[in-house]
This record gives sequence, C-alpha cells and structure tokens, in this order.
Amino acid sequence: MPIKMDRRKKYTQMVLKESFLKLLNEKQLSSITVKELCQLADINRSTFYSHYADQYDLLSKMEEEIIEDMNKYLSECNFTKEDESEQVTEKLMEYIVKNKKVCQTLLCGNGDASFLEKVMLVAKENIKKNGFLGNHFNEDTADYWSTFIVSGGIYVIKNWLERGMDKTPREMALMINAFASSGMNMLKFH
Repeated sequence: MPIKMDRRKKYTQMVLKESFLKLLNEKQLSSITVKELCQLADINRSTFYSHYADQYDLLSKMEEEIIEDMNKYLSECNFTKEDESEQVTEKLMEYIVKNKKVCQTLLCGNGDASFLEKVMLVAKENIKKNGFLGNHFNEDTADYWSTFIVSGGIYVIKNWLERGMDKTPREMALMINAFASSGMNMLKFH
C-alpha cells in the first residue's frame, strides 16, 4: 500500500507542476490562482493544499529541485581541468534539454525573477570553490570575475532557449567555455 501512495503522490505532484508550467507560460505568477491550477490539473483544492501552501510554494519547490540538481551535477566535477569544465557545461546543457519546459519557463518566462539570482549564486560558488579562476585574483576580484562569467553564461543559455535550442549541448558548452577562457586569457595579460 505505501508504494501505491508514493506513486499517487508523485503523479499528483507531476500533474500539478505540468499544469503550473502551462499557466506560467500564459500569464504572470501573481495572476495564477490555486483554483484555476486545480481545475487545469483536475484535482481537488484539498489535494493541492496537502502538497503545497500556495502557488508560490509550488514555484519555490520547483526551483529548489532544479537548484539541487544543478548542485549535484556541479559538485561531481573538478573545474580546474579545462576539458572537464567543458564536460560539466555540456552536462548542464543536456540537463536543460531534458528539462526544457521548466527551464524555459523559469529562466525566460513568467517565473520568479529571484530564480535567476539563485542559479547565478550556485554557479558562482562552484566556480570559486573548484578553483576555476586559479590563483590569479584576490577574493574581491574573483567575485567580480565569477559574476561576469556566470551572468554571461546564463544569458547565453537564455538566448539559446529563446532561439529554440538551435545548437547542440556540445556546441553550446564549447561556446560558453571559449567565451570564459578567452576572457580569462585576456585578463592574465593585463
């Protein structure tokens, strides 16, 4: 019996998330009501409230799942090796392809603007923690540089999503890493 409940719970959450994403693609978060979300998902409001406090809680949980997945991918690799950095970037691009709907909606659509900041923070911390910047900068400069690399990368990814993912994850990984590396090389010479 507990296995059935787990499946039912997972299914309910999946349906709610899919319905929520559909609504987020159509309108602003502040315009979405729990009532219309439940109607679209074809579930009772009491069922919704047994999983989430409100639509903001649902969005927050979805964002947390993505951040957790990103942290998992990033923590498994060492950024100090350039080829491994490309592999990590490619894995993240593949993750975005697999989760296209949610990534497109949260990064480019009507999602919470603070999500972009959360993604940037995760990426910046991983860049600094794994020594991608080397010993070329003091802490203050490293923070500025990691902000530059991450924000540029995220906006390249947003552009890629908005253009309908017109390049492969591998092509995007190579491009993003080339941009970051060329910037690093220019800075080393000055």
